[in-house]
Amino acid sequence: MDDIRRRPSAGGAAIDKVGVKNLSYPIVLLDKAHRKQHTVARISMYVDLPREHRGTYMGRFVEILSRYHREIDLHKVGAILRDMRKELEADSAHLEMEFPYFVEKAAPVSGARGLMDYQCRVVAELRDRFRLRLGVAVPVATLCPCSKEMVETGAHNQRAEIRVAVEFREFLWLEDLIDLVEDCGSSEVYSLLQREDEKHLTARALENPAFVEDVVRKVAKRLDEHPLVTGYEVAVESFESIHHHDAYAYICRFPDAGDGGNIGGGL
Repeated sequence: MDDIRRRPSAGGAAIDKVGVKNLSYPIVLLDKAHRKQHTVARISMYVDLPREHRGTYMGRFVEILSRYHREIDLHKVGAILRDMRKELEADSAHLEMEFPYFVEKAAPVSGARGLMDYQCRVVAELRDRFRLRLGVAVPVATLCPCSKEMVETGAHNQRAEIRVAVEFREFLWLEDLIDLVEDCGSSEVYSLLQREDEKHLTARALENPAFVEDVVRKVAKRLDEHPLVTGYEVAVESFESIHHHDAYAYICRFPDAGDGGNIGGGL
């Protein structure tokens, strides 16, 4: 049977990324407290396509993914990319995974324990070398320094989100990345609180007012000092409570930040 996908393309342009997007698939992650954690990821897989080929083999992406029988973890990402590049005859292969990761967290005073879910992201690329970025979104609270200065007895506060993506030289626990940034806002966020916890967190926020600029710089400083982190980007977005806009700050410190962000990001 004639292979239509290998016929010459009508437009003649090479394609940077072509493949499947938003495929739901079970994955397994290393869990620092419980050894393994099962979750469901939205997975996107791409390869480049030379100008002389009309199309790629979309079904081949799913075949490669299914080969790993649900046992997909960070240590298998490199092997998946190598299979993609070889079997789809590509120069580059790309894989993205977005998934919720759950961590049990104790309230600061009562010790009440509840599960927090953190939205995480893995972006990997294989060209002449393998690259991987690990990202996480961490909810926090921010309290406005200007508002506190004017009112004295209180201030407007709101939930905010710190989004971090890092490249690293050795294995980095998701829990450690979360811990690194979680206390960089005015106060932390919890899934279960008693009254004494709410009192404590309200007072803590008043004692630690912070602009998004303050938060993003604090996170960046910690990442600069981390022995395993080789590059990063961090964004802070405050979902303002009395303004009809959100506040945002961003820092990028990847070594090749000027290359257009080949393997994703865009926090």
